Amino acid sequence: MAYTREQIKAAVEAKGFKWFNDDANKSYDVNIVGIRNSSTGKKVTNVFDDLLTISFKDENGSWQYFEWAATTDPGKKSMLEWNKMGITGGCARLVPNQYRATWAIDKHQGKYDALCQRLGKVKVYRDVDFDLEYDEDKVTEGIYGINIHKSGQDSTWVENWSAGCQVFKRVKDFDEFMKICKRASKIHGNKFSYTLLESKDF
Repeated sequence: MAYTREQIKAAVEAKGFKWFNDDANKSYDVNIVGIRNSSTGKKVTNVFDDLLTISFKDENGSWQYFEWAATTDPGKKSMLEWNKMGITGGCARLVPNQYRATWAIDKHQGKYDALCQRLGKVKVYRDVDFDLEYDEDKVTEGIYGINIHKSGQDSTWVENWSAGCQVFKRVKDFDEFMKICKRASKIHGNKFSYTLLESKDF
C-alpha cells in the first residue's frame, strides 16, 4: 500500500471526518491516520500489513506527509493469551472511526514516550467466540489503553506487540513520528486525534 496526502484527505473527508489545518496557517496541526488492510478480512495475519500516516503543515506553511508500516490489529500471541485467560470478550481490535482529542504523550507501560489513550473513549471489536478471527458483531466503548507505540527494531511478526494498540513495525519510524508529535504538542497542547480507515475506503 502507498498513498498520497491528497488521497488520505479525500478518504477522511468522504467519511465526514475532520481534516485538520486545511485552511488555517497553523503549523503542526497534525492529521494522524491509520489504514487497515481490508483484503485480509477477519483473519489474524500476525504481520505488519497496515499503515500509519501523518500529514501536517510545517513552519513554512508547506504540507508534509509520512507513511510507515504498522499494524492496527492485535497479534496472534495476544489473541491466544487473551482467549486462554478467558478475559471477558477477548482481545480488542479498534473500530475504524475518528477519535478526537483522545491521546496524549505519556509513558507506554511506564517505559517510554508514546501516544497513550488517556483523554477519551474508543470503540473496539472483540473475539467474543475465541476462534482467532476478529468479530465485528459486538462493540464496546471505553478507555482500554489502545496506545500508539513501537515494536522492535524491525519486527517481522506482531505476536504480542499489539493487543489492540496501533504499533509501528520499525523503531526508527516511530521515533520520527514521535519527534513530530512532540513538536505539535508544544504548539497545540498535549492532545491528539486519530483516524482509522480501511484500504477499501480508497
